[in-house]
Amino acid sequence: MFQSLALAYWFLIACIALVIVGVIVLFAMKMSHNGKRRKTAMYEMKQRDYFTYLQTALTENSPLKLPPGKLAPLERRVVQDKLIEWIDQFKGEYRDKLIELCREAGFVEHDLKELGRLRYGRQIDAAYRLGGMRCPEAVPGLMELLKDEKPGPMAIMIGRSIARCTTRHGELKDMLALLLTKGKSIHHLAADILLEANLDTSRILLELLEDRNPDFVKVGLVAMWGQAVPEVMPALHRLVGAEHQDVRAEAVKLYLSASPALKDETILKLIQDTDPEVRAEVVQALGSKHASGSIPLLRKALRDEDWRVRYNSAESLSKLGEPGFEALCQAAVQGTGAEREIAMQQIESTMQQSRADDKAVEQMIAHNKKRLLYERYFGPVHGGENRTTKKRTGVATVGGDYTA
Repeated sequence: MFQSLALAYWFLIACIALVIVGVIVLFAMKMSHNGKRRKTAMYEMKQRDYFTYLQTALTENSPLKLPPGKLAPLERRVVQDKLIEWIDQFKGEYRDKLIELCREAGFVEHDLKELGRLRYGRQIDAAYRLGGMRCPEAVPGLMELLKDEKPGPMAIMIGRSIARCTTRHGELKDMLALLLTKGKSIHHLAADILLEANLDTSRILLELLEDRNPDFVKVGLVAMWGQAVPEVMPALHRLVGAEHQDVRAEAVKLYLSASPALKDETILKLIQDTDPEVRAEVVQALGSKHASGSIPLLRKALRDEDWRVRYNSAESLSKLGEPGFEALCQAAVQGTGAEREIAMQQIESTMQQSRADDKAVEQMIAHNKKRLLYERYFGPVHGGENRTTKKRTGVATVGGDYTA
């Protein structure tokens, strides 16, 4: 019994000692961090005149001068971080001069050595800085680091550094191939990384859209949003009929947003697609492009089995003026089930919106025309316009089941 009690005392003492040691280590780490922050602020103040000189000298034709005197390791890091920050902000000649200054100061050479170290933390720090300095020689080492990296934020950072550094299209595609193995849904991140490369965007996008790898095609489609690249439009048109459903849906969205006018045969083909997402995008585009000739197609789409198609079709009809509004009224009176319900819902929503926007003369005239159409199909409004109206023959109330 006494032996067990003695063991318990020794165990308690050991635990207390471990707690004390842990507190001391945490306190030392905190003090070290605060000391580093104070030194960083001091070096930033010390180099303030040099940073002012750089901002002025960037506009001159003469080469940039190195920082004066011998710099401490942390002081070199402060200067390097400021140069990387400016490299990200500037382009063209200013960026080239800052990158050359990083080379002359030895920052590139130092981080290339750090990239080959065994310590993971130093490799990651060097990978970030080399990407910031746009160093082409770092690409092979960064590729090896990306191969061994687990899926996560660090893989994204390494891929971004490779895109910033590379000067070859082949290396960029190799990076994308590695990066796409690090996660199932990173196509948007990969597209964002792709656009940071200092290469011909139109050529890259065309290669990706024509590749047999559907993941490359998805990245290319996402990267095309907001990019005016006429050269890739033929490839985009072919992808509208792609075999993979998700690729086809993304291509249709982009094709509809990029095409100022849609051919009738294209509309008919897409509106009969087996993918409900494609059909929903088509009927939505018809309203955005004010294609009044498509009212019969939109009226038919109100009976689609998918609720998104019905909803987008009703919204598009409401955007096509009096003819589209009358088509909604006809669907509410003559239709049944989900068609009638979605039509009546959109009618009430349109009437409320037009009443809210009828301050200007044109909006007031448009509202009065829609009200006349409304009363023609449902009779005069009783008890104020803000009430949900009932039809004379049967009840058409807002609501219902909109599931497919």
